[in-house]
Amino acid sequence: MSRQETSVDLVSFECARTETGRSAAPPAEVFISPTKAVYLLIVPGYADWEPAHAVAELRRHGHYRVEVVGIGSDPVESMGGLRVIPSKTLSEMDPAEAAILVLPGGDFWEQMPLDPALEAGVRRLDAAGVPLAAICAATTAVARWGLLRDRFHTSNGLTYLQEQVPAYAAAARYLRRPAVRDTGLITASGLGDVEFAREIMAELGVLSDSDRDVWQRMFRSGQLPDDAA
Repeated sequence: MSRQETSVDLVSFECARTETGRSAAPPAEVFISPTKAVYLLIVPGYADWEPAHAVAELRRHGHYRVEVVGIGSDPVESMGGLRVIPSKTLSEMDPAEAAILVLPGGDFWEQMPLDPALEAGVRRLDAAGVPLAAICAATTAVARWGLLRDRFHTSNGLTYLQEQVPAYAAAARYLRRPAVRDTGLITASGLGDVEFAREIMAELGVLSDSDRDVWQRMFRSGQLPDDAA
């Protein structure tokens, strides 16, 4: 299915949600429900807040199904103590079904060696052209596995990436930004969860450019626009 941007009255939607204290029903949209799923890869101690904006908006505005992928089928506890039961395992990932693979950060990624099944699973999706989105410490795995491929990227800092991945040799392509998107690869600092979500939405054509701008300003500033009703 070709990607199709959706556009909504975003400010009115967020105003309603803020005033009522609960999620309002989204405005009526004309859309084609995606046939593919967002894959969210969770590992022990994953940083649960880092992908939260992204998966929420991909479901809410993009109407994507989210599949939670684990190394195995056992419940996975996040950094915040949330116990999540994967809906798929690494071996069950289907590149034809995946719209994108999201890799949240966490101390797990800094521990060596990593489970070879993780690398094999991510490589399989990457080889099939599935976009990858890695934030915080998960960016070290993307670099370690050689998946940067001369694409512009970011992380928690250039020095951090060099220390975590001694073989890293792509400093010329490192950008000091909260999030970077380049040819099917999205990377972000652990402090750039809002920008990370915005770039994922852009990759999948969720919301228009102007709506994504408004969305990012609202969630980064904590304020609704001055002209909001």
